[in-house]
Amino acid sequence: MADPATYRPAPGEIPTNPGVYRFRDAQNRVIYVGKAKNLRSRLSSYFQDVSALHPRTQTMVTTAAGVEWTIVGTEVEALALEYTWIKEFDPRFNVKYRDDKSYPYLSVSMSQSVPRAFVMRGKKKPGDRYFGPFGHAWAIRETLDQLLRVFPVRTCTQGVYNRAKSSGRPCLLGYIDKCSAPCTGKISEEDHRDLAEDLCDFLAGDTGRFIRELRRKMQQAAGDLDFEQAARLRDDIGALERALEKNAVVLSDATDADVFAVAHDELEAAVQVFHVRGGRIRGQRGWVAEKVEALDERDFVEHLLQQVYGESAEPQVLDVTAQRDAVPREVLVPVLPHDAGTVASWLSGLRGAKVDLRVPQRGEKAALAQTVLVNAEQSLRLHKSRRAGDLTSRSEALRQIHEALDLDEAPLRIECFDISHNQGTYQSASMVVFEDGLAKKSGYRLFNIRGESGDGAVDDTAAMYEVITRRFKNYVPGDAASPPAVDHGEVSAAAEKEPQRFAYDPSLVVVDGGAPQVAAAVRALRDLGISDIAVCGLAKRLEELWVPDDDFPVILERHSEGLYLLQRLRDEAHRFAITAHRRRRSQGMVVSELDGVAGVGPSRQKALLKHFGSVKRLREASVEAIAQVEGFGPKIAENVVAALHPSSTDEP
Repeated sequence: MADPATYRPAPGEIPTNPGVYRFRDAQNRVIYVGKAKNLRSRLSSYFQDVSALHPRTQTMVTTAAGVEWTIVGTEVEALALEYTWIKEFDPRFNVKYRDDKSYPYLSVSMSQSVPRAFVMRGKKKPGDRYFGPFGHAWAIRETLDQLLRVFPVRTCTQGVYNRAKSSGRPCLLGYIDKCSAPCTGKISEEDHRDLAEDLCDFLAGDTGRFIRELRRKMQQAAGDLDFEQAARLRDDIGALERALEKNAVVLSDATDADVFAVAHDELEAAVQVFHVRGGRIRGQRGWVAEKVEALDERDFVEHLLQQVYGESAEPQVLDVTAQRDAVPREVLVPVLPHDAGTVASWLSGLRGAKVDLRVPQRGEKAALAQTVLVNAEQSLRLHKSRRAGDLTSRSEALRQIHEALDLDEAPLRIECFDISHNQGTYQSASMVVFEDGLAKKSGYRLFNIRGESGDGAVDDTAAMYEVITRRFKNYVPGDAASPPAVDHGEVSAAAEKEPQRFAYDPSLVVVDGGAPQVAAAVRALRDLGISDIAVCGLAKRLEELWVPDDDFPVILERHSEGLYLLQRLRDEAHRFAITAHRRRRSQGMVVSELDGVAGVGPSRQKALLKHFGSVKRLREASVEAIAQVEGFGPKIAENVVAALHPSSTDEP
């Protein structure tokens, strides 16, 4: 049984905005979802003296191990989002909405000769018009009550309508002008259907023409000194404007979209994404990323989309339905990437259907994007306040790793290894170094995988064994003055200034992968006679830690400082490895096509790649452009173009 004081947020961390909060237990399961008009006021009430709480609330707060929240625009939005997440997570301490099976809709029964407007749930009938879903039934009734002033369609049941028709007397709504009373012939069925069509048009978004027409009539009535009629029209306009208040959390159509927002400063960026399926928010993700590279916002968005949707490209994802759910029809971003067309095509290929990548400009989707941005800004502020004492955060991360892996001491120097290749070709590996929780870029190394045959075509475990062996083959425990340890493929430029750092003792070796990669790393160390270096693997699937000779992984809390540090380490190793792999692949593509070209040796091949930057630009270059490269002339340039663009008339 936990003490709520152990996870109570600091008073200044909780915003005063309306929003939805979630209590999670020690297994990270959502056990309670609630809404609040003022998050700070509501959450503070849970952290008072436990004995003063309701018994059920006492049980909830002592079962929980953490609390988190999401900001929304209004209390109605909070209500809708609360409902969505109660249905999604089925929290054990929530009672409200548990028996609800669906959202309520506003239905207009256009399939009937005399259409009726009413609130409904459940199965939809063909021919009727439906608007919603709404967050709650009372929200529909309030909206409909406002609209009946201007569009007085019938709302009574068929039995009430038949009795009024047979008696010739309308119901109460007919007397107070909230029904046009087609039952008594006050309006013809054709005119009533036209009135119902206008109501549907207004609910569907065609609102401007109705308000403009009412304002024209109001001004005309005022000009005719009919102030009573002008006042009624003024009230009608007010009713329509109140009905136009949109809910940014439950969209009006069956929208499938992911809505992204980014809040950033010079060093870090907070990302929030709301996953909207069927017009409802089905989930939310958020994280804070360090700006390791000098990226502008457009490049950052491109990398973000690659990270979020890259898993859909894995070969094990074969279910078309799963792929389409992972990549929605719309991806809404704060800014478009530089090459938006290419990114959209890539997303369309993952989905198997067209994906619309765009920036929302107006309407309910723009309002939802603003809500997501508010959450991103709040997340960044919270992250910065919690990590204001950076040394404290790093120390806590190292302490958590120390305890989770049962190390002899805190891992002050951690080395992480990652393998990158393209179906076994151009295999590269990276080694990144963190000291005292910070990146030590002068210690980074790149390896070109050779393999037993020398062509580098080995699997990931064999590649990991080779890299660990080459890294530690000259390792002398405790000897920081020993020479550089391996004949590595490449050294970062900064590393040349202090090569002796490569031989420093690592406290922990982290490999990107699960049990097989860990076993390969441990085997390499044991073959070298090294037993005083701890090894673990960080698997991407569930972010679990694998340790040697253990059938079960070590699980760190999803929001722990220790896991955050290991994720940064793993992601940096992956970035460094993929950069080297792409460079090798690009160089290899040029070399394979220019080998044997008269006058073009290895030096000129490298000069071409350096000058044009990529194979694509080299293919697009003209003879004149290539001839301007140092060491090239018109004749050699013609040979290069001929090699890259063989004539279509050549015999196969």
